[in-house]
Amino acid sequence: MRTPPPGRRPEGEHEVKGLAFRDDGAFPDDEALSEDAGLPDEREAPPPPAGPRRRITWQKLTVLPAVLAAVLLATWLWFQQATLDPISSNALSNGQVSKALWQQIELTVISTFFVLVIAIPLGVLLTRGMFRKAAPVAMALANMGQATPAIGLLALLVIWLGTGQKAALIGITVYAILPVLSNTIAGLKANDPTLLEAARGIGMSPMGVLTRIELPLAVPLILAGVRTALVLNVGTATLATFGGGGGLGVLITTGITNQRMPVLVLGSVLTVTLALLVDWLASLAELLLRPRGLEAGS
Repeated sequence: MRTPPPGRRPEGEHEVKGLAFRDDGAFPDDEALSEDAGLPDEREAPPPPAGPRRRITWQKLTVLPAVLAAVLLATWLWFQQATLDPISSNALSNGQVSKALWQQIELTVISTFFVLVIAIPLGVLLTRGMFRKAAPVAMALANMGQATPAIGLLALLVIWLGTGQKAALIGITVYAILPVLSNTIAGLKANDPTLLEAARGIGMSPMGVLTRIELPLAVPLILAGVRTALVLNVGTATLATFGGGGGLGVLITTGITNQRMPVLVLGSVLTVTLALLVDWLASLAELLLRPRGLEAGS
């Protein structure tokens, strides 16, 4: 072995702050070091991205319909063992139940259609330019329409228009405009002004900004208002019977005035079931129509 010249250290020997050590190249590789230190291996592949969230779960699709089906089945079984007198039998025979149910659905669907046709365009108009000053007046009128007792409003319309479905439809529509109108205005006003200004800056027309930016962002609030209006319409449509408009209110009033419990129970159960079913369908539509970019965690 060669002896190093005086004043020179042997090969592989170093000095740090007066302490001598040797470098024999025996350091562990990176993988062994990471395993010994419990550190994650940087070369490990990243975990796969999580799949898209499911908008509608099987519980959402099955639980409420199953409950409603059980309620209807229990009501049917109760009617099988109930004793109906001639008045009750006459009120429930000759397709009276199906006719009243269809009239209730018809009143709800038609009134909701007119609510959407009136409230959403009016809400958009009241957030544009010079029409914004009229928004408080329109909201005050809508509040008056809903603050008025439904039966009193229907009575005034019957005095003015006479009995029939026409007066009932107008009353139901006026009573349900407020939630859709207020939610439309609130949804459009809640949009970020800088986002709208950026859309105009890239050359989008006012109609393009409205249809492609503002309305999609306001969809959740608008759909919540529509859902509320639907449930309101189902409940208010039962009062159409006092104006000759038909509906399930016929069964309810017959059961009350004649003190016939089976007729009253059937009318009430069908009304509640229809309201819950409509709310369930509206909740599904709300989930399906909501823009994916607005979903939490998407």
